[in-house]
Order: sequence, then C-alpha cells, then structure tokens
Amino acid sequence: MLKATLRSFLAHKGRLLLSALAVMLSVAFVAGSLIFSDTVTRTFDRLFASTSADVTIEPKQDLKSSVPTGAVQTLPAALAGQVAGVDGVASAHPDVGVENITVVDSRNESVGPTTGAPTIAGDWYRTDRSPVKLTSGHDPHGAGEALLDADTAEKKHVKIGDTLTVMAQPGTFKVEIVGIATFTTTNPGAALLFLDPEIAASKLLGSADRATGISVDAAQGVTDAELKRRVTATIGTGTYEVRTAGEQAKSAAADLGGFLDVIKYVMLGFAGIAVLVGVFLIVNTFSMLIAQRTRELGLLRALGADRRQVRRSVLTEAVLLGLVGSTLGLAAGIGLAAGLIKLMSTFGMNLKTTEMVVGWATPVSAYVVGVGVTFVAAYLPARRAARVSPMAALADADVSGVGRPLKVRAVVGSVVGAVGVAALAGCAAATRTASAASLLGLGVVLTLIATVIAGPLLVRPVIRVLGAAFPALFGSIGRMSQRNALRNPRRTGATASALMVGLALVGGMSVASASMSKSFDQQIDKTLGADFVIQNSNFTPFSQEVTDEVRGTEGVGLVVRQRFAPLAVRLPDGKRIETTAAGYDAQVDDVAHVMYAEGDSAAGLADGSMGMDADFAKDHGVRLGSVLPVEFPGGRKTELKVGALTDQDSAGGFGMQGGLFFGIGTVEKYVPGGQDSALYVNAASGTGADQLRPRLEKTLDPYPQVQVRDQADYKKLVHDQIAVLLYLVYALLGLAIVIAVLGVVNTLALSVVERTREIGLLRAIGLARRQLRRMIRLESVVIAVFGAVLGLALGLVWGVCTQRVLALQGMKALAVPWGTIVAVVIGSAVVGVVAALLPALRASRMNVLAAIAHE
Repeated sequence: MLKATLRSFLAHKGRLLLSALAVMLSVAFVAGSLIFSDTVTRTFDRLFASTSADVTIEPKQDLKSSVPTGAVQTLPAALAGQVAGVDGVASAHPDVGVENITVVDSRNESVGPTTGAPTIAGDWYRTDRSPVKLTSGHDPHGAGEALLDADTAEKKHVKIGDTLTVMAQPGTFKVEIVGIATFTTTNPGAALLFLDPEIAASKLLGSADRATGISVDAAQGVTDAELKRRVTATIGTGTYEVRTAGEQAKSAAADLGGFLDVIKYVMLGFAGIAVLVGVFLIVNTFSMLIAQRTRELGLLRALGADRRQVRRSVLTEAVLLGLVGSTLGLAAGIGLAAGLIKLMSTFGMNLKTTEMVVGWATPVSAYVVGVGVTFVAAYLPARRAARVSPMAALADADVSGVGRPLKVRAVVGSVVGAVGVAALAGCAAATRTASAASLLGLGVVLTLIATVIAGPLLVRPVIRVLGAAFPALFGSIGRMSQRNALRNPRRTGATASALMVGLALVGGMSVASASMSKSFDQQIDKTLGADFVIQNSNFTPFSQEVTDEVRGTEGVGLVVRQRFAPLAVRLPDGKRIETTAAGYDAQVDDVAHVMYAEGDSAAGLADGSMGMDADFAKDHGVRLGSVLPVEFPGGRKTELKVGALTDQDSAGGFGMQGGLFFGIGTVEKYVPGGQDSALYVNAASGTGADQLRPRLEKTLDPYPQVQVRDQADYKKLVHDQIAVLLYLVYALLGLAIVIAVLGVVNTLALSVVERTREIGLLRAIGLARRQLRRMIRLESVVIAVFGAVLGLALGLVWGVCTQRVLALQGMKALAVPWGTIVAVVIGSAVVGVVAALLPALRASRMNVLAAIAHE
C-alpha cells in the first residue's frame, strides 16, 4: 500500500502542484510574520539593553493617554546630586529628552521623519550607552550649536554648518549643526537632535532646573537590583519610577510591542485567509482525484486492501503534499520576512537581514499549519475513498458525488444558517456595543459555514439564472458550458467557495467603510461650524507661538483652542475610568454645533465643571449636578461638577471615552505645560473665508507641520484614514483571488482530464478547437460569477449588520457602494476568463482519437 501510495502521489504531482501552492502561501504568511516579529523584537531587545543605564529614574507615569497633550513630565535636576551621594552610585546624570518639537531647515521644510516616528531632542554627553557616536564635527557648545543623527542628515540633505530652526514648547530658536552622530545600534526611525547639556533643559523644558530623567551608573560590585533598592530607599516611590536596566528595556519593548502586534496580526490575517481559501482548493482537488481513481481504488479493494488502508493511503498523500507545501512555504516565509525588513528600512527602521531570527517555533508552526491544513482538508475525501466498493473495479468510471442527494447538506446548512441569521438579527437589535459585536462575529462565522455547506443547493437555481443568456449569445456552446457547471453541484460549490470568502469580506468591509465615511460627513456638516481647523499633519500638539501667529493674522475674527488632558474619573457605580478629556475656550458654540440633553456649553466649560456624554452618564449613574473625583497626571486631584450632558450622534462627543470636556482653564491648571492640539478659526466680519485662507497659509508657512483645513479638507482626511483599512481588505481580497484562481484552474484542469473521452467525442462530431476553448472559458466565468454573487450577497448582509454596530457608536448612516459591487462582479468574470486559459488550451490540444480511446 505504501508503494502504491507513493506511486499515486508521483503520478499526480502535476495535478497536486496547485494545491501545494495554496499550502505554500498559507505557510509563508505564518512563517514570515513570526520571523519578522522575532527579528524586530530581538533587535530592539539588544538596543534597549545596551542603551539603558544601570538604574533609571523617571517621573511616575500614573496616567497614559493615546492622545498626545504636548505636556512633558519632569523632575528636579538637583535630584541627580542627591542620588549621586547614595552608597554604590558611581555617577548620576540628569537627562533631557523631548518629542514635542518640530525641526525645520532653511527652506522651512521639516527635518523630522514622515513615517510617524518621533523627532527627539536631548542633551549630548559622551557615554558608552549612547545609541550614537560622534563621527564628524565636534561636540555642541553653547546655545547655538547642535548635533544631528547621520541618517536624518543624509535623508534631509543637512550638512555641518547648516542652520536649523527648532520649535520647542518654551519657544523657537536656531542652531548650527556642528557635528554628525552615527547610530551604533539599530536606528528605530526617529530623528535625533542633541544640544549642549548646559542649555538643553532651558531651551527644551523652559527651566535649567528640570530634567526628564536621571541615569544612574552602579559602582563596581553593586548589582542593578541592589542599586535600585538603595536609590528607592533614598528618594521614595511615591513620585518617581525607578527601574533597573533590564526593567527599563522591558518597558521600552512593551511600548514597541503594540506596533509589532499590528504588523503580526495583519500578517496572520493574511495567513488565515490563505488557509481558509486553501482548504476549499485541497478538498476539491482530492475529491476529484478520488472520483477519477474510482476503478483504481476498487481494484485495490478487490486485491485485498481494506477500508482503513485505502483511507490511510489518501491521508498519506495529503501529508506528503503538506510536507512539500510547508517546506516551500517556510522558504518563502524567510524571503517574505527579508522583504519586510527591507521595506521597514525605507521607513527609516534600519534592520539587518543578516540578523534575521528563525526560532524553533517558526518551522514547528509552519509544518503544523501546512500538514494540518492538508490533513484536515483531505479527511472527508479520504473517508469517501474508503467507501469505494471492490465492484467499482468492474464498472465504468463514474464521477463520484454527481447523483447523490444533498439532503444532509440541506438540513445541516439550514440549521447552521438559521442560528447564524438569528445571531445577526440579534446584532441588529442589540443596544450595547459589546453584545452587538459578539453577535456579529458569531453570525458572520455561522452564516459563512452555512453558505459553504449549502452552496451546492444554490448552484442549480443561481447558475440557471446567471447562465440564462448563454444559449442565446453563444448557441449550443453556451448551453453546454452552463450544463457543465450544473453537472456536479458539489464541485461547482466548492470551487466557487474559495472566491466567495474573499468577496464576502470585501463586500462587508466596503459597506462598513462607506457607511463610516457617510456618517463622518454628516457629523462634520452637523457639528463643525468653524471656517477653518488648524492642526498638525500628524495630530500632535503645536507650540504657543503658532496660536499667537494665527491670532495676529489679518482677517481672523475668532480663535477657539482645543487641548487634551489624560485623567481618571471615579464614577457613582464604583468604576474608575481612565480616559482623555478635551478642553475648549468659552466661545466654542461659535465654532461647533453641540446638542445637549441637559445643560449647555457655558455650564460645562465653567470653572470647577465638566461636560459628559449623556449615554455614558446614564450607563454609570451620573446625573446633572453630580460631583465626581478626578485625577490628573502627577497626582493632581480635584472634584468637578457635571454641568452639561451632550446628546451627540457620534460617540464620545467632544473627547474620547465618555465624551468628557471642560474649560481650557481647567487643563492649564491641572496639566500645566500642555500645548494646543487644534485651533478653530472664524473669519472676522467683512472678511470672506476664501480671503482668509491664503493669509493663514502665508502665516503658517514657517510651520510646515501645521495645516489649514476647511470642511471639505476635513472630510477628505477622514476618508483617507478609512481608505487605509479598505486597502488592507483589498490586499486580502487579492490574496484570496490568487488562491481562488488556483482553485478554478485546478478544478477545470482535473475536469478536463475527467471528461477526456467526452471532449474527444465532441471534437469528433465537429466541435472546433476555438469552440471548445470558449465552452471551458464560459464554464469558468459562470462559476466565478456564481462565487462573486454568493460572496457579495453574504458580504452585504454582514456590512449592514456591521453598520448597526457602528450606529451604537454614533455612525448611523448606511451607504452601499454599488459602484464597487458592480466592479467586483465584472472583475470576477475576468478572473474566470484568466483561470480558464491554461485548461482550455490543454483541452483544445488533445489528440481526438487518443481522447476517444481514453478510459
């Protein structure tokens, strides 16, 4: 049996190649994502470990915000002198490092990275732990000199002797580049600017008496843990965070982990789609191979092979296929990881392919996925093979499964589909986001499974409609192609399922994204009353002088500032919520149209008061007039009275979770040193918006990071951000289509082999080669369009239900992108034509007499 199995595998290696490609794609994404994330993690672990001081002292980060505030938490620089006297301390140095700056060159072009990585300015002093070393020029001395990292200097064409302008929180100043520092470790993509340590604090923090941290070196023989204990005993733990080098490296790696997780999960999402679509391809391939080998399997049974041996034979072929596909996939995964590493270097993160990490978990995962997928996919065809009777050796070869009833599929598909539909209906009726999202996920999974199971039941009615015009357009060729697609509903359904999965995903996400865009458009039209919004291109805060310059621009009438503040609020139901609130000037009603359930803007922005989203307040037992304990960064605490409850269509109202907002005076009091995140600007009386815009743009010309946007610009910005998610979905679709094309090619190729004698007879009675190719192409097109229609119908249902979940977050508009839907259907027909090219060509080249004699 083993010899027979190996002979069979090698005899059909051409037919199995496309299935092996599907396995390879699945494994490649799994292996590539693991190798890439392991490489980046290992690289940065080394970076953080080599650049961390033995002990680091920093202000305690009691509240973290996903929204930048521009405020920098500091500690007294004199603390370094106190720590230096601790037994076991070799040296203690006050550090200065800030990210709330903008650096521009003499042409007012930003010197910072455009990839989202920060521009960091700090104090320069020589240490073995510095990530850079001076490679040209000299150390900076005095207020007018600075060093720049070599990577930024090369990208932005900055040379020694050039003058840069630094826009910091305390004010703007100019520096001359007197030296270039080269990274000795991995460059994480940031731009680094170093100043004289004597003046860095005053220029960057506004006071020479402040620092952002203290680096402490241990004396010989003193461990990091012991040094931390001694330092903590001296300065306490209430105000400061004291970490060893290992703990500091771990903390820095954890901050980077979110970025790595995004890449990793995106890659694994691609792998999941590849696996799911690949399963359909492999099931179809093995089902057809077994159908074509009915007489061969019957002969094995007649010669004494029992059912268990036949089943094991087919599963052994699947394992061999999995091993081949996994090996190819592992190699492709290494190449994919290398490509990602090269890609990251274009974004400024200079990783090295020579340091690529292939941990033991990567090949194990690769082979578990590859072999596991093929084994599971081949299990049902293997069971079907085991049921072949010895009498099949004496009968004419038959196509397995053509005439078998679909009752079991109908029952199982109906039950699973009913549960899935009930889950989606529950999602549409739900009033809480968490439960709606859970029901949506359950409904999507169950309706997808039900459609795959019941797909063959839909083949005949749907394809009769889709191919109804074929006889009229293509005559007898069109009629035969339609009947060929109807001949084996199971095979047609399985072939179309591969395409259906990708298109269902695209349909659902297209509806969701179009609905989000329309909802945001409506919300912007309804709430934004300002002529212009001034913001940084990456939404980070800007310095006070930008605000001053805007206010001084001719034709500006009203300027309303927006600032953000991280906080924690204790609610009446006992929950402590950490969120971010927004602060506004008192004239906010002149630049925004805010709907209130109770109270008004004046009450919410008054000293000692705050506003809150009405639904959030209701969920947590908050009422108008409730007094809530609020905690700000640095341990600052107060109590604020709820003076207003907003009734906005969009969740969050003014701020983030809870829609918390208050007067900008509250932000300045409890989060000192913050910066404005946005300015809402109205033109003065007698000045038109079209007149004011060029004046504002001229005013902000020295600040290239700041942009002037009107309502149309704001809408475009939102659309572009949503489009990023959609592009990812389209990439997933592309992958699904690639595998689906392999599936259609495989099905048609095996179908041509299966129908060799039939094709020979058709050619003998006068069917031309061109007509034969057209017949196979039309068969492929109708199968592909069937998959597209099924997938898009399913995707539209998912999309509508997803919009109901979004509606609970305030995005209530429903939009269906019919243009995208039509384009996808047309595209699927093109996919069908492309997939049929090789099988049709092969069929047309058959020798007529040999085909008629084929068994």
